[in-house]
Amino acid sequence: MFGTLFDNLDLWGEALVGTLVLFFGGGLIALVLGFIIGAMRVSPVPIARAVGTAYVNLVRNTPLTLLFFVFALGVPVLAGTRMDFLLLAVCALGLYTATYVAETLRSGINTVPVGQAEAARAIGLTFGQVMGLVVLPQAGRAVIPPMMSVLIALLKNTTVAAGFSVLNLGSIRNYLSERGENAMFVLLWVAIIFIALVLLLSWLQRVLENKWRVAR
Repeated sequence: MFGTLFDNLDLWGEALVGTLVLFFGGGLIALVLGFIIGAMRVSPVPIARAVGTAYVNLVRNTPLTLLFFVFALGVPVLAGTRMDFLLLAVCALGLYTATYVAETLRSGINTVPVGQAEAARAIGLTFGQVMGLVVLPQAGRAVIPPMMSVLIALLKNTTVAAGFSVLNLGSIRNYLSERGENAMFVLLWVAIIFIALVLLLSWLQRVLENKWRVAR
C-alpha cells in the first residue's frame, strides 16, 4: 500500500498541485464574484437585484458537469482559439461556486440589524459605502462556518475536472492504473489526502471564528 504512494511521488505531487490550483483559483473567483452577486441581491436598484437573482438561479440550477462541458467545448469555439483545460476548469468551478457564496453571504446580510444600515444612510453614506463599511464586514464574519462548508464542497467538486483531462486527485487512479498500481490502494490514499485537506480547512475555520467572533 505504501509503495503505491512512495513509488509514484512525482505523479501524486502533480495531482495534488492540480487539485490545489483548481481549489484556490476557483475559490478566488467564487469569493470575489460571490460578494459582488451577494451585494447585487440586496441592492435597492431593481435591475441589479434582477441580474443577481437571474445569475444565481441559472447557474446554481445547472449541473456542474454540464457547466464543465460548456467551458470545455463552447468557450474555445467562441474564443476562436485553443484554451488550457485547467484554466477552463478553474473558471467553471469559480462561476458555479460563486452562486453558493452569494447566497451564503445574503443570509449573513440578513443577520445584520436593519437599524445599522439605516443609521449609516442617515449620516449620508452611499449604498456602496453602507455595504462595504458597515454590512459586508459584519456579514462576512457571521457566515464563516457556512462559507467554509461552501469551500469544502468546492474542494470535493474539483474531482469533476477529472473527466475533462485535468490531472488532479480525482483522475490519478487512471494514471496509476497504467503503471500497474492497485486501484483500491490508490482510492484509499486519495480519500486520506482529501480528509487531511478538509481537516485543515476545519482548523482554519476554528481559527477564523475565534479571531473574528461577533460579540453579541
